[in-house]
Amino acid sequence: MSAPHETLAYDVDEGVATITLRRPERLNAFNSQMMLDLIDAFDRADADDAVRAVIVTGDGRAFCAGADIAAGADIFDFDGAGAGAPGDQKVAGVQRDGGGRVALRIFACLKPVIAAVNGPAVGVGVTMQLPMDVRLASSDARFGFVFTRRGLTPEACSSWFLPRLVGPSRALEWICAGRMVSAQEALEAGLVRAIHAPADLMPAARSLAREIAENAAPVAVALSRRLVWSMMTADHPMTAHALESRALHALGATEDCREGVAAFKARRSPAFSGRVSRDLPNFHPWEGERRFL
Repeated sequence: MSAPHETLAYDVDEGVATITLRRPERLNAFNSQMMLDLIDAFDRADADDAVRAVIVTGDGRAFCAGADIAAGADIFDFDGAGAGAPGDQKVAGVQRDGGGRVALRIFACLKPVIAAVNGPAVGVGVTMQLPMDVRLASSDARFGFVFTRRGLTPEACSSWFLPRLVGPSRALEWICAGRMVSAQEALEAGLVRAIHAPADLMPAARSLAREIAENAAPVAVALSRRLVWSMMTADHPMTAHALESRALHALGATEDCREGVAAFKARRSPAFSGRVSRDLPNFHPWEGERRFL
């Protein structure tokens, strides 16, 4: 079993892993330890077949206030006195930001990921959400792509994710202006799926996670998630046709498929036995992406 995390809580209940960012005295600001803890938490969720879905939220009144800049601006000076932004490192001579390492880990996750945005999410606090599959927001939530107001550029792969979620024009408006975006504006732009009263946010997130956990085959979910993300850059629908056909061929011969059909015909809930840890098809197209983690 992994050691307890220093900057977050990790709990599993009824097939749902809940990751709670837990530095409330710093508004859950992101630091190097949080980067390591988040990567470990997603490693743990992927390795546990009992986990069917993941929720990420924040403790206290914020989701995440962005990079912890308590030490001052020098944390962003890679070549000067600072050691770089939280979690940054060089790999094969290439500087990698810590938020990007977390975003890529979430992108490669084998389980669906739901963000329950309980309060302000600024900088890496919002960009880490972009590779998550569904974002639900409290009415108290606000989103800030504030990088240009700090003399910086976006990070955490957000120049790839954000235009795909809200379109390039809206993405550039939010990034270039660097202003705080209300939950309502985020909803209208498609960044979040729904807005809930603060007391209703986690019940709504858990309801969605439980719907997945109770009704969907985990291997089919993992492969479907990767098919959708992989096709974001395909240049022709034939690419999707080829991969979907291969996936259908692989899963159509499984016990999960037989169980899903039998449960539907019997009008009962399915009892899927497939495990992500052992039963993913051997062609799964995202395997090569793990070299980036």
